[in-house]
Amino acid sequence: MSAGLLRVLIKRRFWPLFISQFLGAANDNLFKNAMAILVIYRLGEQSPIAPQVLVSLAAGLFILPFFLFSATAGQIADRFEKSNLIRLVKFMEILIAALGAWSLLLPSIPGMLAVLFLLGTQAAFFGPLKYAILPEQLAMDELVDGNAAIEGGTFLAILLGTITGGILVLQEDGTTVIGILVVSLAVIGFTASLFLPRAHSGNKSVTINPNFVRETGNVLGMVRRRRDLLLSVLGISWFWLVGATYLAQFPAFAKDVLHADEQVVTLMLTVFSVGIGIGSVVCTRLLKGEISARHVPFAALFMSLFAFDLWLTGLGLANGQTATAIMPLQEFLTHLSSWRVLGDLLLLAVAGGIYIVPLYTILQSRSQEAERARMIAANNIVNAAFMVLSAIAGAFMLALGFSVPEVFLAVAIATLVVAVYICGLLPDALLKGFFAWSLKRLYRVEVKGLENLKAAGEKAVLVVNHVSFLDAILLAAFLPRKPTFAVNSFIARLWWVRPFLAVVEAYPMDPANPMSTKGLIHAVREGRTCVIFPEGRITVTGALMKIYEGPGMIADKADAPLVPVRIEGAEFTPFSRLKGKVRQRWFPKITVTIQPACRFDIPDDIKGRARRQKIGVALYDVMSRMMFETSNSQRTLFEALLEARRTHGPGASAVEDVNRKPLSYNRLVAGSLALGRRITQGTKSGEVLGLMLPNANGA
Repeated sequence: MSAGLLRVLIKRRFWPLFISQFLGAANDNLFKNAMAILVIYRLGEQSPIAPQVLVSLAAGLFILPFFLFSATAGQIADRFEKSNLIRLVKFMEILIAALGAWSLLLPSIPGMLAVLFLLGTQAAFFGPLKYAILPEQLAMDELVDGNAAIEGGTFLAILLGTITGGILVLQEDGTTVIGILVVSLAVIGFTASLFLPRAHSGNKSVTINPNFVRETGNVLGMVRRRRDLLLSVLGISWFWLVGATYLAQFPAFAKDVLHADEQVVTLMLTVFSVGIGIGSVVCTRLLKGEISARHVPFAALFMSLFAFDLWLTGLGLANGQTATAIMPLQEFLTHLSSWRVLGDLLLLAVAGGIYIVPLYTILQSRSQEAERARMIAANNIVNAAFMVLSAIAGAFMLALGFSVPEVFLAVAIATLVVAVYICGLLPDALLKGFFAWSLKRLYRVEVKGLENLKAAGEKAVLVVNHVSFLDAILLAAFLPRKPTFAVNSFIARLWWVRPFLAVVEAYPMDPANPMSTKGLIHAVREGRTCVIFPEGRITVTGALMKIYEGPGMIADKADAPLVPVRIEGAEFTPFSRLKGKVRQRWFPKITVTIQPACRFDIPDDIKGRARRQKIGVALYDVMSRMMFETSNSQRTLFEALLEARRTHGPGASAVEDVNRKPLSYNRLVAGSLALGRRITQGTKSGEVLGLMLPNANGA
């Protein structure tokens, strides 16, 4: 578990919500699976309706409230303070659980079906509350960790509830035990909700519309008007469609393809749920608190990849399997193909966890607080529709004679189409991830001081030293935001630059035209992060070149802080302009250091050219100070000598004597070591070593 995720889990603002939602999800699935097993194995003969139909009806009754009540739930969650609403909803769960225990003890199939409908209703009202309250209780840089905990915890709760219900209900006094459990979990969940801190006051302007059909259309219309939120909702819903398809087909896949018993079904469910949890944790490590969809295209591609491999494995087993005997779990695990199936399921689920967490975070962070719960409600409605579509499509394909592996193939193909579509929507995220991965491995890129960029805020001007053609790619790949690059208009017209400009936000400008900065000033005022190279060109000396005052003027006019950034190491690559001046190599280590933001303290009464001159001098001081502060000024003279040898090569000329005879770094280091040994030996033997120093006359 990542440190950030652990810090969020123990926060007073989060753990009551996490426990409440975890126990609620476990309770729903505990009762639902216990009822399904009880109906199929004991009560089916007492009902005029076939057991399989009853189980399908139960699943439909649980989903139906999401269509009926999600819009109303979103209205109520936006209208009133959310922590008290959560307590009310969790208290209602106690009453529903008590009714569920009674229906199990009778036993009463109509009572159980009614309880499932009520549990679905309770979940429909709780969903908008738990997701809408997260941005109120957590800071923005904690939101990814919070969503990862919620998603991973939900699937683990589903797993525990499903397994516990299936194992206990057919035991002696099993229904009594299940009844006690559902009530106990509801009571504990309600108790946890009492510790939830008070949330923000509700939006009093929201009117509760009892016409749920019209209000459902209204909340869906709210999402449709926001393209970024609509895409997030569709992406989340696709995840639930894929997940519901696999979970529904596990029993048939295990029995008809793997020829394994029900314990293997439980194992597959366990692997899938644990994989979602692992993927959620991995996502927090990848994003490090940043709200970004850059990993979503890769996750979708990997989901389709492992779905294809699962189909291939299942196809091979179906074609090569001759025995019809059902294998127990122990025998199943002795086959190599079984581990391939489990590996595919695990990796598919890990990719799913990485895929889903950023989408939920984007939906929450980009929704206005006054309507956030209704956005979540719209998401729940679309999720439910996709899950119903999954059930209908799965049943339709099986009715047409598709095998379970062929159903998995259809899901894999559809997921690949979705992945390609996402890549088309987010080409910058895809290329950013590719460049970050490649540069990290080639140049061991290290980024320092990201907290300084976060502290500066969205509206900032980043001033960067310019040492190579890699600089812009490095910044685009590793800066956590999507900054706007100020690009020389002449450079922007070059054919090899255009593909790069297509995947970043670039602002072509003419350095000789002061008017061209006006648009950039406006962009920064609106809250953009702008990246500018104040030198205007790549260094040809290895040190700072002439500093132009333009970036300082933009920061001054836009009232934005300056954030100094130093790139170190890229000047030693062949992509710099220092050939013949430094020892170039293909893959040196590159460090990007982000310093604390600063502002110019220039009196308002200084105007025009005088102000430009003062800003130019101040900007040069900022860049010079950055170069000094990011250098290793605490090293010894000998350490500096060793570093110079690594930089320029052991055979490069280091010094010359009065006769212009050069001395290489290797010989200089060897001489220094010899001198050190003489000093050490002389000190031990009591010798006094005299140093020839010039006197006042120079003698």
